[in-house]
Amino acid sequence: MEIRRITQTDAVEAAGHLFDEAPLRDATERFLADGRHHLLIAYVDDVPAGMVTGVEMTHPDKGTEMFLYELGVDEPFRGQGVGRALVAALAELARERDCYGMWSITEEANAAALATYRHAGAVTEEGQAALVWTFDQT
Repeated sequence: MEIRRITQTDAVEAAGHLFDEAPLRDATERFLADGRHHLLIAYVDDVPAGMVTGVEMTHPDKGTEMFLYELGVDEPFRGQGVGRALVAALAELARERDCYGMWSITEEANAAALATYRHAGAVTEEGQAALVWTFDQT
């Protein structure tokens, strides 16, 4: 397995099956143009097997942390350590970029994601709640 940091739109499009929906060209270009946004893709025999995205977030009194935005592993490659390797690679990138930590959020029922994150060293932060605002895209 090889993990590559992606900076080109065509590499994202070639790995489009790893995302929830087909990547949007404008959004992909905008994501890749921001140096605080990171996309890593794991390749097995040059086949895109999984991806992870991270976004650096900076706050005046806290510094910078990495938000693990999304993790996806193609079905044939699940259970082989691809997700764990991607999370570890993003954590290493966060350290290299002087982030003080990394965090993510997932559904309580998403046992696969929870297991992957825990195997990669994450711990559950008790007493937290996720709140969401959804805006019309009209």
